[in-house]
Amino acid sequence: MEQAAASPPVTPQARDPAPERLHALDAVRGGALLLGIVYHATISFIPTTQRFWIVEDLNRSDTLAVLFFVSHVFRMTTFFLIAGFFAHMSFHRRGSAGFIKDRLIRIAVPLVVAWPFVYAALHALIAWSVSFVYGGRPRLPPFPTFPNFPLTHLWFLYVLLELYAVTLLVRWVIAALDCAGRLRTGIDRVFAAALRSPLAPLVFAVPVALAVVTDQRWFMWFGVRTPDFSFITNAQAWAGYGTAFGVGWLLHRQIDLLHTVQRRWLLNLVLAVVLTVASLVIAATHLTPAMDWPIKPIGAACYALASWTATLAVIGLALRFLAGFSATRRYVADASYWLYIIHLPLVVLLQIVIARLGWPWPVKFALILGVSFPVMFASYHWLVRTTVIGAVLNGRRSRNGA
Repeated sequence: MEQAAASPPVTPQARDPAPERLHALDAVRGGALLLGIVYHATISFIPTTQRFWIVEDLNRSDTLAVLFFVSHVFRMTTFFLIAGFFAHMSFHRRGSAGFIKDRLIRIAVPLVVAWPFVYAALHALIAWSVSFVYGGRPRLPPFPTFPNFPLTHLWFLYVLLELYAVTLLVRWVIAALDCAGRLRTGIDRVFAAALRSPLAPLVFAVPVALAVVTDQRWFMWFGVRTPDFSFITNAQAWAGYGTAFGVGWLLHRQIDLLHTVQRRWLLNLVLAVVLTVASLVIAATHLTPAMDWPIKPIGAACYALASWTATLAVIGLALRFLAGFSATRRYVADASYWLYIIHLPLVVLLQIVIARLGWPWPVKFALILGVSFPVMFASYHWLVRTTVIGAVLNGRRSRNGA
């Protein structure tokens, strides 16, 4: 392993073929996407009295239910923070026009192209599940009507496009009103003071805590409600993921603040473990959206704080131990975007195939991951990495992988 701890987190090693990259953050972004695949693989095994997934496995698992909950606490907050960080990096390098063009190619095009295939595949699998597993009669899916729309797991691309648009609009308004730059300097100072404070997770957690505690439909077990069935992004997603994106954007404006995140990784990790356990206990004992005072505000505060302490801990850990260049990590980080886009139909197919087998759940879960990941990595290596698809998703690369 590289001696990353001896180097500043923003300084890649000399043997890096792309020295401007921040490898720790690349690794975190890729890891968050891959964790999303594991997250979806757990859902068919979750013990529940009401069916909420395409298929329910014969053998349920409390262990996988815990993994489902814990992974969702931080994975999307972490992803959107890193997305905001790299968005500002791209904007700084390319300017407004170049940034918009780049985001349309790398975010909008994958959404528009991939969605019909994913949607069709999932509905074919739903029909098969209904007949093959449950013995029912398949029905045609209802035609999507605005604002209801099945974005599926690709909702994150839609929300990213919204966040880009809002961020550029806010930036242009501020730039027009703040010709001398005083307001932007003030914002940077306030943000730096907040991030350097030991109370940083509390500050960043306030918006999402307020959003979930005021939402009568908030179901703590599912965390921040994802906008996967509507073009109208809900307030929880705006508060949770919009805040994370904004933190990432402002963090890149003062990149030296990464050192503060790195130094506090252990403190944030300890707090994240305690707060996540507390959140899990509350969620597991209140398995309905109906939560009375004072349980709901306590649960909202615990969950929001768990999300932010875990996010800062993961990023700090990566900056501490993964700052150096690794060809393997680079490959996995590049592949993660493609894997996440295509994974859901394959994972659901495997869940349906094994749903009624009497095998122990660890064997089934390992089979789902053990089959899906090699197939998806093979598709990336042979069909995507050096093709036009790879150029769209990750930018152009040479044949040597640089």
